[in-house]
Amino acid sequence: MTTVRELLHAPEFQHLQLIAGENGLNRKLSGINVIESTDLIPFCRPNELIVTTGVQMKNDLNQLEQLIRNSYSRKVAGFIINIGPYIPDVPPSIIQFANEINFPLFQMEWKYRVADLLKNTIELISMTQASLHQQQSEQKLLYNLIFRYDHPRISIEENLLQRGIPKGAELGIITCTTKNLNHSISQYSEIILYEFQNRYHDFLSLKHNNQLIFLIDRAQVKTNHIPFSKTVEKIYDKAIERNGELELIIGMGNFYTELKNVSKSYDESLTVIHLVKQHKNPFIQKYKEIGTYKIIMNVPDQSIIKTFHQDMLGPLYLYDQLHNTDFVEFLRIFLEENGSANKISKRLFIHRNTVTYKINKIASLLDLDLNNTFARTNLNVAFMIEDIMNQKKGK
Repeated sequence: MTTVRELLHAPEFQHLQLIAGENGLNRKLSGINVIESTDLIPFCRPNELIVTTGVQMKNDLNQLEQLIRNSYSRKVAGFIINIGPYIPDVPPSIIQFANEINFPLFQMEWKYRVADLLKNTIELISMTQASLHQQQSEQKLLYNLIFRYDHPRISIEENLLQRGIPKGAELGIITCTTKNLNHSISQYSEIILYEFQNRYHDFLSLKHNNQLIFLIDRAQVKTNHIPFSKTVEKIYDKAIERNGELELIIGMGNFYTELKNVSKSYDESLTVIHLVKQHKNPFIQKYKEIGTYKIIMNVPDQSIIKTFHQDMLGPLYLYDQLHNTDFVEFLRIFLEENGSANKISKRLFIHRNTVTYKINKIASLLDLDLNNTFARTNLNVAFMIEDIMNQKKGK
């Protein structure tokens, strides 16, 4: 349903001046009505926008205030006052009332026609409803494509053709979500959609399980000269500006020409998101950029990599379990900081001597020289295997 905010931002309504109730702009808007006296209030319906010219009030501002109060009690969307010969200005008491109850209050100069306002409002509501219906159809199409492709396959292919996505198009998935479920992805949808509309001519979108999922046709990219990472950076910068920290994560899967692989692209985008969470690295954005992880995930005999993980980190996990220590996590940080005792000390807020002790203890438990490049490589691979195993457990 249309909101009062959408009406305020539409170019046809720039002559409306919001004078109170800004915090109520998300009220739903279903219609518009002209009311000139309190006797007609019973004809108001919830979510209607009420307009008055004051023609029957004879400059009695007490009647205007009563009209607005009664309209609010009918749960209308907002109120427009036609400023002119019958209502020269809006009293401060009315503005104060509207602000206190978050009731959108507008004024419109007399030179603008009420008839045009009514016509434009009805057209906006109709267009929004049609757009919402199309959006719901597109969301259902994308949901079926990702999660139920084998069931209505023929219908999906036909609907994609009708949507302008030809057979054999290179299609990929971009998934946007937050680091934890306490933060809704909806608060970022406006930022994401704005930047994606700048980058792509067209796309399908779906909200699912605190995720915004986008189906991208590679042929629809209109800024090929700008890397995808730059678009993500713009989104992240705006998200940080809004909330003071980065809670948003964006991951892109590979592009495929076969529709059955769109769900694979979705899974790949989730793998990127998992790795971003694991490594706290927002610069991992594309599945094709995750390197060694792809090799690990595509080893035919997964028991080989599980055995490798156990051989490399098993003794350390066992020691931590028996002695309530944190050597596994310390080792991961050791590798992330490239073995720098100073950086580890600052990161963990522990004394350098403690860092040295833990490094020597881990080297002893694993029977490895942690200064050896080959040993560090193997340990990094072991942790990468663990990242993948943790992701599979979470599914």
